[in-house]
Amino acid sequence: MSSNNTQIYTNRSNGKQHGDVFTSPTIVRYMLDLVGYTSDIDLRSVHILEPSCGDGAFVIEIARRLIQSANTFNFNASEAFRSNVRAYDIDADKIALCKKRIADLGINNAEQSIIHADFLQTEIAPTDIVVGNPPYIRYENIPAEMLAFCKTYFSTFHYRCDLYVPFYEKTLASLKHGGKHCFICSNRWFKNEYGKKLRQLIATQYTLKKIIDIEQADAFQEEVLAYPAITFMSKEKTQQTTFEYAECTEVELLSTIATKKCKMPLDSDWTTVFASELNPAFQTIEQQGFKIGIGVATGADSIFVSSELPQMIEEELILPSINARDLRGNRLNWKGEYLFNPYNQDGTLVDLSQYPRAKSYLESHRTQLSSRHVARKSPSKWYKTIDRINPSLVSQPKILLPDISGNTYIFVDDGGFYPLHNIYYITGRSAVQLRLLAALLMSDFTRNQLASVTNKMNGGFSRWQSQHLRKLRLPALNTLSSEDVQDILLSYERKEIASINSTLQKYI
Repeated sequence: MSSNNTQIYTNRSNGKQHGDVFTSPTIVRYMLDLVGYTSDIDLRSVHILEPSCGDGAFVIEIARRLIQSANTFNFNASEAFRSNVRAYDIDADKIALCKKRIADLGINNAEQSIIHADFLQTEIAPTDIVVGNPPYIRYENIPAEMLAFCKTYFSTFHYRCDLYVPFYEKTLASLKHGGKHCFICSNRWFKNEYGKKLRQLIATQYTLKKIIDIEQADAFQEEVLAYPAITFMSKEKTQQTTFEYAECTEVELLSTIATKKCKMPLDSDWTTVFASELNPAFQTIEQQGFKIGIGVATGADSIFVSSELPQMIEEELILPSINARDLRGNRLNWKGEYLFNPYNQDGTLVDLSQYPRAKSYLESHRTQLSSRHVARKSPSKWYKTIDRINPSLVSQPKILLPDISGNTYIFVDDGGFYPLHNIYYITGRSAVQLRLLAALLMSDFTRNQLASVTNKMNGGFSRWQSQHLRKLRLPALNTLSSEDVQDILLSYERKEIASINSTLQKYI
């Protein structure tokens, strides 16, 4: 986006500016239908707002529908547009183009309705309808002054927030009682930490009516990685206990797509909203006696992790380590890397005077190690890692789950490696029971649950993170018959997910 041709949010890799993602006309028409802004009704008194109009995808269609309504119900379209339509954008060039396009349709003297301004910093009037596609600006691309403004004036601007979140807050607040709100926007706020306060706001003060997830469809006029969804809600609190939800792969099917009923969210946690009802007898992973952990963060992997460590430091201070890169293509292919462990069994740092090779190695990297935050907090412990290392973890059987992975197979390490920070792991019970749990985690039943509680990443992969793993609910392993256990374990070794699905179906 830009103002007077001065770049505010810099450019994307394709040369266009951050925030500039324009909506498909099919999506525009669908959303205006959804909020009831249709030409077959009298629109002369309906106030409608578009907070980030770009070159006019929404506001042009609004003008067309208003003109058609005026012809049917005999009112002046230009007067109605000037009185009731407001569209904003921070880019002066796009505002100029938008005004020209409105004039070309026959709407006269509408300049005051198409406004060159920073919407978030502009006073706006109450409205009946909000519709649009707010800008997508990641936290790291928001200028310092705007960050400070958002933190001061928007209660939902939380954690590493995207700029579209305050756009939601301000436009929702602008609605009259019973007003309707429909955005096409990234779906990341449904489950991410930064969307927590926005979810709380909507759950407690508004009524969610429909969500259509279209991240697999071509929703925009260019190919972008935006994970979009259409959200439709109203400014009222009703006794409604469900909302409609659907996933759409083709925008042309939007108007006919079947939706399912989902539970209305009641607070900031929406992770179970999109999930199907589960058997109340199902248990979490931890309820079944397992423990969930994450691999060690060192703060300097280039120093603490290397295949050359055996030649550089004492053998008793190194542990074979495993990285997400070693678990690709459903194969475990260890690259021979080791983790330098600077701790004694009791968790204290080793005395480097007793390990001359390790001392020499660390001293050669002292400047870099001392500059880390963890070292600045404790200068005398300049060679400590961010996380403490527990050498006994190497010998424990454990399930290995790369944070983001395209694998369909889930590995069990029988006791050979120390996981690094991009791997989550599960320990506890026996190696056989870990394999049984791994098989259940490979099933479509579990993968669908995971997809309902976490955002999909590029490539359609869900993230194996501890916060999401703890929310999964599975049949208790001790309720599976011995015959089914053997079938599942055999299917696991053969990597036959269809067979695991078939056996598991008896219990779900």
